[in-house]
Order: sequence, then structure tokens, then C-alpha cells
Amino acid sequence: MSSNGFGECLSDPVFADLKKHASSNDWFQVFEVDPGIWAILEPYQWQRVISYLIVGADRALLLDTGNGIGNIKAIVDQLTDKPIFVLNSHSHFDHIGGNHHFDEVLSASTAFSIVQCKGLENVDVALEVSPAALCCGLPDGVTQNSHCIRPYAITGKVKDGDVIDLGNRQLEILQIPGHTDDCIALLDRKSGFLWPGDSFYEGPIWLFSPETDLEAYSNSVARLATLAPQLKMLFPSHKIPKSSPAFLIEAHWAIKLVLAGKARAVPARTGLVSFEFEGFSFLMRENYDRLQASARLEPEPNRCAP
Repeated sequence: MSSNGFGECLSDPVFADLKKHASSNDWFQVFEVDPGIWAILEPYQWQRVISYLIVGADRALLLDTGNGIGNIKAIVDQLTDKPIFVLNSHSHFDHIGGNHHFDEVLSASTAFSIVQCKGLENVDVALEVSPAALCCGLPDGVTQNSHCIRPYAITGKVKDGDVIDLGNRQLEILQIPGHTDDCIALLDRKSGFLWPGDSFYEGPIWLFSPETDLEAYSNSVARLATLAPQLKMLFPSHKIPKSSPAFLIEAHWAIKLVLAGKARAVPARTGLVSFEFEGFSFLMRENYDRLQASARLEPEPNRCAP
């Protein structure tokens, strides 16, 4: 088993004031980051993905379902007895892995969403449960030869400006394409909270996938940056569950510098470069300047889309 220290993110100072919930286990670590808001971390795998359970008076929203390596439904069932539905911040594999456990899954339901809801075969995600990807053992029944992303049904489509009422908590949908075409952010205007998904987190932000559109990403980050003065907290989807809204303004200017050719590229892994800023970085292809018109998937008729 690898000795990679991905779980060291739990030593970040942000966790000093957070109490771990009893539902935590050898795969998930669970923290209440604000009353009725639970961060569900997978800190022992290199994605260090975070899903969020947001509980209202009437029902609960689960923002993303992680890698599908551990059973996230068994966790959320310990946190609330309210009816639960899933909303995906976007449809990359590390955010949709547990979708199949739930009857109601909402999505922006774009071309990329529709492709992804068909699931991913073992060959596509086996690396995610390899020794290199882990610093702990796998849950019972999961192996490198068996792990996959199971198909699921998208039961409802969300769009920009939609408001989801959980009962005493209203959450607004912001469509922010770029990282993928189906990226959304979730905004609680009353509390000043924003869930930006993978459009911002403190770490290397992945902008090298074929489905990434850098121009759209820049425009979406600019939109989020205008909200920063109204916000009290960001709840990002990787590494640590609480970040300062001021980072959105920094990310806005940073991506503008990159696309203007005014930032220094640092060689990363093969074929990739990193643009490093204080507290975060952008990981892109070496030919990032030619990604402005990235290929877009055409939707196919499929029963998993509404």
C-alpha cells in the first residue's frame, strides 16, 4: 500500500475549529462546517474530493456524491432523516460516483452530463484505486479490478437562476461553464455562502480536460468574482472545505493573466504546465492557447437524461 500522505490535508488549520462527526469512518471524514451543512471528505485518495449535505427544514440536498469508492448514502443516512436528493456541481467521475444510490439526481444536463451518466468502465477509473492514488486501504468489496462508475438517471434539469427551497434555506443555481460545460455553483444569498464546485479550490485547478473551455472558464470566474464582496464563505469541492471569497477575485485576475500570455508556465507532468499563484494554481495542457475552441460533445438520445 502506498504511503502517499493525501490524508495530511486534515492537518490544515481550517479543521482546528471543526468537530468530526461520529459517522466518519476509514474512508469518509465528516465535519459540520456550519449548522445544517456537512462536508463529507474523501481525504485518503488523491482527488481529496468533498461532497456537501445541506439540510433544510423540509428536505436535504447532497451536492455531489464523490468517487463512488465508499458508500456515501450510508453516511448521509446517519446525518439526516429528511428526504435527500442529489445535485451535481458537474459530471466528472469524482463527483458522480455515488449517484446510483439515489432516486433523484438533478444536473445541468448538458452534452457532457448525458455522456457521463452512462457510467465509466473499470479501465477508465482503475487508476483512482491504485496504490499510487491511496494512503489507506480500500473499503470492503472494492478492488482495482472491480471499481467503476455505475450508470444513473438524471431525473431533473436545473438552469441558471433556478432557486431550490429546502425549507428555511433557499439555494440559487448559477451556471458557470468552463471546467466542464455543465458546471454550476450553488449560492445561499441570505447566508453569504457559495459552493463553487471545481471552478475554484485551494490547489491545482484542473483545466486540461478535452471538455474544458478556457474562455468560458474565464468568463465564469469573472462572474463569481463580482459576488465576492457579498460572500462570507466558500465551500470548495476539493482538499479543504472552507475558503475565503477573496480568492475568487484573485482567480479572476490570474486566469486573465494566463490567457493574455503574461503568466509564467512551469512544466508539470508530461504534456502539462502549471501557472502558480498564492494559494492556488491552474494546471493546463502545454498547448493551452489553442484550447479556446475546445471540442464540444453532441448530446445523444439517452434514457438517463430528462
